[in-house]
Amino acid sequence: MAKSIDIVVPDLGDFSDVEVIEVLVEPGASVEKEDGLITLETDKAAMDVPAPNDGTIGKLTVSLGDTVNSGDVIGTMEVPDGGDTVIISPPSKAKAADDAEDVASKGTEPDTTSSDQDKASTTDSSGGGSKTLEVPDLGDFDEVEVIEVLVSPGDTVAKEDGLATLETDKAAMDVPASDAGTVKEVLVSVGDRVSAGTPVAVVELAGGGDASSEPAKEAKSSSESDDKPAEAAKEAPAKAEQRPAESPPAQKPQTSGGRIDEAGFARSHASPSVRKLARELGVDLVKVKGSGKKNRILHDDVKAYVKSVITGQAGAPAGGALPKTPTVDFAKFGEIESVPLTRIQKISGPRLQASWINLPHVTQHDEADITGLEDRRQKLKGPAKERGIPLTPLAFIIRATVLALKEYPKVNSSLSEDGENLVMKKYCHIGFAADTEQGLVVPVIKDADKKDVYELAKELAELSSLARDGKLKAPQLQGASFTISSLGGIGGTSFTPIVNAPEVGILGVSKATMKPVWDGEAFQPRLMLPYGLSYDHRVVDGALAVRFTTYLASKLADVDELLQAIP
Repeated sequence: MAKSIDIVVPDLGDFSDVEVIEVLVEPGASVEKEDGLITLETDKAAMDVPAPNDGTIGKLTVSLGDTVNSGDVIGTMEVPDGGDTVIISPPSKAKAADDAEDVASKGTEPDTTSSDQDKASTTDSSGGGSKTLEVPDLGDFDEVEVIEVLVSPGDTVAKEDGLATLETDKAAMDVPASDAGTVKEVLVSVGDRVSAGTPVAVVELAGGGDASSEPAKEAKSSSESDDKPAEAAKEAPAKAEQRPAESPPAQKPQTSGGRIDEAGFARSHASPSVRKLARELGVDLVKVKGSGKKNRILHDDVKAYVKSVITGQAGAPAGGALPKTPTVDFAKFGEIESVPLTRIQKISGPRLQASWINLPHVTQHDEADITGLEDRRQKLKGPAKERGIPLTPLAFIIRATVLALKEYPKVNSSLSEDGENLVMKKYCHIGFAADTEQGLVVPVIKDADKKDVYELAKELAELSSLARDGKLKAPQLQGASFTISSLGGIGGTSFTPIVNAPEVGILGVSKATMKPVWDGEAFQPRLMLPYGLSYDHRVVDGALAVRFTTYLASKLADVDELLQAIP
C-alpha cells in the first residue's frame, strides 16, 4: 500500500519569500529520494527542493514565479507504506495548536527536551554561547577553493584571526574570525569550495558574545536526511546538485569538445539540477544561451543545445577549436625535471589565453621624457622616506595615467556583454601588476583620481607588501578599470602586455634610459621612459590610442601638475 505525504520546503536559513524559477516534475512523475522537484533562487544562488522519499508526485501547489518560505507545503506525493518519511520543516501551526490542546486536556506540558538542549548548545553560564563563523562577502568570487585550514578544535582564536586560507584566480586570502572564542568544530577541509555565507567553524564565544541562533551542530542534528536540504540552502552548489527530473540518454554525446571551462561553468547562471544535467551530458554551460529570466540557463536550454549539436544545426565546439600544439617526449633528448605550476599560474593562464583569443589586441608604443620628473623625485625621495612613504616612479606614472584616462574616458570603459554598448565608468580604479613568488597578482588602488602622488605611493607600498605575503583580501583585487604593468625596475626596452579583460587597455612600462635627443640645435642627454598601450581594438582605435600615449607623455613631463594636491 501507499500513503500520501506532504512535500515541504526545507530550512532556507535567513532567506524568505524565495522565488520559484523552475518546476522540474509534473503530477504522476516517479521520483527517487533527493531528486529535484522545484528550483528556487535567492539573491545569492539557486537551489533545488529535493524529494523527501522515493515515490510518485501527487500534486504540486506552486508554479513559476511563486514565492515560498521554510516549512511551506508545496504539494503531495505517494510513497510506499512504511517508507522513511522525513520531517524537514519546523513544527506547523497545527502541531502547535495540538500541543496547546494537550496542555489544556491533560494538564501536561509539551515535550521541550529538544528545545532545551538546543538552548544549552547556544548559551552557557558565562553568557558566551556558540556561534557559527561564516565566509564573509567575497565580492565577485564564488566557489573559492580552501587551500589551508588554519585552526583545529580546541584552538583559541581572537577576532580577525585567520580560520582558513582561500585562493581565487588572483591571490590567496584568509577567512577572518568575526568573533573571539574557542574552536569547537571545523566545518571545512582542504579542497572544499566555499562562497559568501558558507559556515567555516563553530566557536564557543568569549563571555558576552552574540550567540548564533543556528550553530552548525544544531544544523547537523535530527537525521542525516534533514542535513542535506539544509546544506542545499547554505549555497554549496557543488555539493547540492540534484539528479535532473529526466534521465539522460544512455550514450553521452560529444558536446563539450574537451574539458569543461570550470571557471566559466561555475559562474554560469543555472540551478544545481541544470548543472548536474550538463555534466552528465558533457555540456559546457559557458556555450549554452539561457532563455530564462536574467538569461538563466534552463533544462530545456541544455537539451536544445545537445540537439543542435547532434543534428548539425550547431557545430560541435571541438570542430572550431584551436589546433593543439604537438606533444613531445622531452626525456628522449636529455635529462628533465617536472616542476608543477603555482596555483596562480594554473588559474591565470587560461584567463590570459581567453583574453588574447577574444580581444583584438593592438599595442601603441611611445616614449616620455622624464628627466625633470626624476630630478624632482630624487629631491623629494628623502623627505618622503622620513614620513614612511617610498616615493617610486610608478606613483608618478599612475598619477599621469589617471589624468590621461580623465581626458580620454573611453580607455577607462568596458564593452557590454552583448557587445551593443560601452560601459562608461565614472570611477578610476587602477590595478598594478605585483611580482610575487607565486606569480603576478594585480592589487587595485581604488579612486586613484582622488589621491595625490604621496597617497598613491603609500598605498602602492602597502598593497605590494600584502601581495608578497599572500595577505590580500578579495576587495583589494577587484574593480580595476585600467591596469599598469611596470617592469622598469627589472629592465627591458619594450613589451606587449595582454589586456586584462573586461578592461579595454593596459599600460606596459619598461626601463628608462639616457638617450641623445635633438632639441633643434644640438643633441641633449635626456632620460626617456619607453611604454606601450595594449588596447581592445573593438573599443579603442589607433588614433585614440596614439592621442592617449602622447597626452600621457606630456603629463609625465609636467612635474608641477603631477605634484599638485588633490582638492
